[in-house]
Amino acid sequence: MGEHPGLLRRLFAEAFGPFCLVFAGTGAVVVNAVADDPFDEGGVAAAFGLVVAAMIFTVGHLSGAHLNPAVTLAFAAGRHFPPREVPWYWSAQTIAAIGASMALRGIFGSSGGLGATRPPHTGLSAALILEAGLTALLVTVILAVATDTRAVGSLAAVAIGATIAVEALAFGPITGASMNPARSLGPVVATGHGIDQLWIYLCGPTVGALIGTAVYEVLRGTNHRLAIPMTEKNTV
Repeated sequence: MGEHPGLLRRLFAEAFGPFCLVFAGTGAVVVNAVADDPFDEGGVAAAFGLVVAAMIFTVGHLSGAHLNPAVTLAFAAGRHFPPREVPWYWSAQTIAAIGASMALRGIFGSSGGLGATRPPHTGLSAALILEAGLTALLVTVILAVATDTRAVGSLAAVAIGATIAVEALAFGPITGASMNPARSLGPVVATGHGIDQLWIYLCGPTVGALIGTAVYEVLRGTNHRLAIPMTEKNTV
């Protein structure tokens, strides 16, 4: 068995992943705004899905590549990750997301709202429910490919990236399809705008993560063997 990375190395990896996610994903939104829409909605969705897949391949064997406070919560709730490390992972993910948004602001100003998530085509309650549902589906996929030996682990990055891309393509125009509190917090901190709707993107994914964890507990049943717990092997 290979060396188990220490906490500091895992936190660095867990910061690197979300930084790249926000810089590339919301960066695609910003580039759309400044370069006359070269990507359109499909390109932005693909950017998010591809960068997540790339980061899972890059740091999954080091930190687990949670990339998302909601995913860390789901792993902890499902007993695949030590609760004592949850605040550390949340801090690394959040600081990295804010740093990526600040970097984008330094390059492009506040163009495109730096990819801020807003629900322009639905009410706040509907947006909250939608963000919770999207996150629940994402978490269900992640737990399936990351914790169950019956899944093909080598395809985890593909399955997770594809899920994010499809959800972003289908529902990005409605709520932004954040599914990630850190990803939504970054642009708000960097621009100072959107704080009144931020609660949707903090509460929705949090509730959705717990729902997704419960859903997969039902789906997987009891007569199976889990993959090595996250406390021993930090691989998504």
